[in-house]
Amino acid sequence: MSDTLKNEDDLGAVLLELQEDLRQLKCSLESITVNEGGKVLDIQALDAAIGKTESCIRKHTEDYLKTVSKQLLVLPRIEDLQEKKQIPKWKPALGNIPDVRPQRENLPGASPGEKHKSALTRRLLCNPAHPNNRVIMHQKFGISLPDVHKRSTNTEKHHRIITGLSLPTIEPKGRHGLATSEEDIGTDTSLLHMSIQHKAASLHPREDSYSSKKGSKSRCHKMLKWETEPGSTCERIGRECTPVWTTKTPPPSTSSKSMAHSDGFIPKSCQDLPVQVRVNISKYPFTIIKGHINPVATDFCHFKQSFILCWSSVVDALEALEKLLRDFAVPLAKVSGERLVEFGHGWDNGWRKASPVTSLLSVLENWEEVLSLVLRPGQRYKGEGGTEAAAIHIQSCWRRHSAQTAYLCHCRCKWAVGIIAISWLMHAQMRRVKKALQARRFRQLENYRSRAQHLAANWKHIQSSKRTIIHIPSLGYSRSQRMNLRRFDVLQNIQISRLCDIRDEKVEVIYVCPRHLGDDILHYYTSLLKCDGATVEDDTVTSSSVRRFIILTPEAVDYFPTHNMCLSTLLKYSPRTLKRIRSLIQGKQAYIVGGVAHMDDLAVADELGVPILAPEPAVAQLYGTKSGGRRIFAVAEVDVPPCQGDIYSLNQLHETLARLLTQNMDVQRWLFKVDSEHGGRGTAYCDVRHLKSYNWALQECRRYGPELWSTEWIQESVLLKYLDEIPDWLARYAQPAKTSRYPNWACFLKTFLRQGGVVEAYPPSDSVTCLTVDLLLEPGGEVTMLSCGDQLHSSCQLEAIGSTVPQTSVHPETLQSICMRVGQACLQRLIVGYVSVDLATFLNRNTKEQKVWAIDLDLAYSDQLAMTQMLLMMTGGTLNCRTGCLEVPMPLREKCCEHQIAAKPPVVNRYAVIGSHLFHSNLSMLYHNVFFMVCKAHGIGFNMKRKQGTVFAVYDNSERRSIGMITVSEDLQGALVTFARNLSVIHQEISPSKMHGETNFKELTKNIEDVLMR
Repeated sequence: MSDTLKNEDDLGAVLLELQEDLRQLKCSLESITVNEGGKVLDIQALDAAIGKTESCIRKHTEDYLKTVSKQLLVLPRIEDLQEKKQIPKWKPALGNIPDVRPQRENLPGASPGEKHKSALTRRLLCNPAHPNNRVIMHQKFGISLPDVHKRSTNTEKHHRIITGLSLPTIEPKGRHGLATSEEDIGTDTSLLHMSIQHKAASLHPREDSYSSKKGSKSRCHKMLKWETEPGSTCERIGRECTPVWTTKTPPPSTSSKSMAHSDGFIPKSCQDLPVQVRVNISKYPFTIIKGHINPVATDFCHFKQSFILCWSSVVDALEALEKLLRDFAVPLAKVSGERLVEFGHGWDNGWRKASPVTSLLSVLENWEEVLSLVLRPGQRYKGEGGTEAAAIHIQSCWRRHSAQTAYLCHCRCKWAVGIIAISWLMHAQMRRVKKALQARRFRQLENYRSRAQHLAANWKHIQSSKRTIIHIPSLGYSRSQRMNLRRFDVLQNIQISRLCDIRDEKVEVIYVCPRHLGDDILHYYTSLLKCDGATVEDDTVTSSSVRRFIILTPEAVDYFPTHNMCLSTLLKYSPRTLKRIRSLIQGKQAYIVGGVAHMDDLAVADELGVPILAPEPAVAQLYGTKSGGRRIFAVAEVDVPPCQGDIYSLNQLHETLARLLTQNMDVQRWLFKVDSEHGGRGTAYCDVRHLKSYNWALQECRRYGPELWSTEWIQESVLLKYLDEIPDWLARYAQPAKTSRYPNWACFLKTFLRQGGVVEAYPPSDSVTCLTVDLLLEPGGEVTMLSCGDQLHSSCQLEAIGSTVPQTSVHPETLQSICMRVGQACLQRLIVGYVSVDLATFLNRNTKEQKVWAIDLDLAYSDQLAMTQMLLMMTGGTLNCRTGCLEVPMPLREKCCEHQIAAKPPVVNRYAVIGSHLFHSNLSMLYHNVFFMVCKAHGIGFNMKRKQGTVFAVYDNSERRSIGMITVSEDLQGALVTFARNLSVIHQEISPSKMHGETNFKELTKNIEDVLMR
């Protein structure tokens, strides 16, 4: 195959070189002046010889192409020199006309030997007079070049005629290498004849040159394409001697790439001619009007006659062009014949694979106008078959729309089916998981109840024997409440003072801490618990106290740092900590003391296999709310403020409030409490004095008197008046107690109505004291008072941050009676464990008698009880709530003799002030050891011998903003003064003059001062 391609390239090169030589020779003959000394030069004979050679070459070429490719080949004819009227006088240089033939030696098919042979041939033809070249021509090609000095007579005659011509400005040696002497001209002419003969002889097919018909066909096509290019050298020189013809380049296409190269080529010999360059010149232009060709038009006939031999390849492209122009109703199209022929030759080589519109329009001279017309929207429907095309297009668009609509409907249905299937699978999976969770929780609840029965049956035995208490200070609030609480882990760790339960020698404490404690805090509590307040100093007792407590932190604390999970949930997802606790309580009596009840408390208890000293989570959630506490108080038959619970709608709120206002004209402030909130965060208030009709209603009440005023028909007018004013009254004057949780009344009201709440009267007195009593509802059915203290408030009068122990506001017997009744009511509702009751006491203005109202009930271990445990641990005393005394044994000053009976240590009364929620943002600037050193420098500390002084409770080692403090003194006034002095000293030490920070020290100090002034 490679030999075939090589032979085809040789044939093409020979034909092209021969054609070029013939054209150059004719041009040379035309430029010769035929007057030299009156002699006549016989040019006709030479022209006849050239024509004969041309005919012979054409005949051999056509015979060969018919044999090989069976395809007609048309070579451009050499124009008749006689028809030329104007022949420009110029002297061409045959050897210096640029070679515009395709460089076939660069193709991959040509071998290095063939390339060398082609180059050698060119060198011999350019300088055949050289002796070495003559020898090479004779050896390689069998051609004997004549000797330059032995010319024939005709040659000498011809030479003399040529040398006698008057040539313009002939230099000794032309700058382009032209011949300048008779010898040179004669030599060139004779060499030209020999070259023609050699090339004519080489046209006959030989076995070593051509071996493939397919290759010859491709070669001839390439030659024809080169011959018919409008910018080729042959047409520029042989036809009109025009140096260059310039056209607007059509859009690039597959068939016009070769034309781009020839259009930009300008021979050097033509650049010096003073000939005007024509623009938009085409040799064979014709027009197509409205998509039809006039077959008798002169331009079309001229084009057809010129390319009649290759018409079969042109007619298909022409018909396609006509069809395109008719389809788009093009009024006029100017066709370039040369481009059409070139396009027709490339038809079979890939035109059908290209874009037909762009390729067809490239043969037009006005392709820009035609293309803009073709691209005009709707132009296709103006041409031939436009109505049918429009109908087809409309139908296809409608069918496409219908199919797309149906497909989209199918996709939607399929998507819906998938969603339904996935939803059903998810629903089924959720049902299975829900049923499994329900079964697990039911099993956990059954295990809790069975263990609670065992705990109740063996409570006396457990209390008198060694036992392990697992303290989990979990705040099982709802998720919305937990996420709205800042420093939730610190709030849970405020009850770290539960460690002080080890003051009972039979108790071991496992404290589950909601955060990692530093070594300084661990060291502080280790040192604190060694000083258990015992009167006997024994190292064995001290070491025993240290070994009886352990602090564990669940590993889930690191996995959920920002989720504000309650401690029970964190412990539930901490298998290593659970395993550690199981190993510590193995073979021991143990039970769990939690915080605010949560469902995960049951899961933890089930994992550990121990009972919980707390009510069921469902029972705790029912009676642990503000409305639930009112039910317990109603069963206990204790005095409560005028109130109404379970309010869930705005109309119900307005009606209830109007009724309460009408029935209780002496109440000056009304409170609104959210059911699920704790610690005063969900409380708002509004004063009655802002009501417009309050003075009028008060006059009506006094006019009718207390007895008549209790009838409903008398109150009706005031009730209706209140109903009209209450909405605006609440919107303008009601405000939350803590704006950090609820910034305005609208936010508070939204939560109040969503979660339910209570409307409650504030005690109608200027001097109101609130107190908290901690009860232990034993599983055996007994009620024990563990702690009681008067509350201390800061800026918010409805939030307690501390207390004074023991309480001094209510007579102990009255307090004992109220607490016992509340405790028994709780036991009837299956509530066991630790409970705290909030009471309010004041003097009635009319009777001057003390009244005690039960205002709140918390079913959880309180912060006051935890701090009381630390107080009893440090003093070694006991809190007798029946008598309202804190009894502290004093150490003996002298040691007893061995033979004397040891005397009992004297017991004295002490008073303490407890602050569990002390906050100061500047405390974070000091580490705990530095803080204790500062306090020691100011004499703030605890005296173990005198059983009085100050004790601190620290909660965290990262932020260090919250602390607890206990001051113990011989009287209540001394304890309050010491507490206030400590707050003032600490505030001055940690607060520079220009940086006071955020704190509640000032408000608490002011409140203590008010208490001391009473």
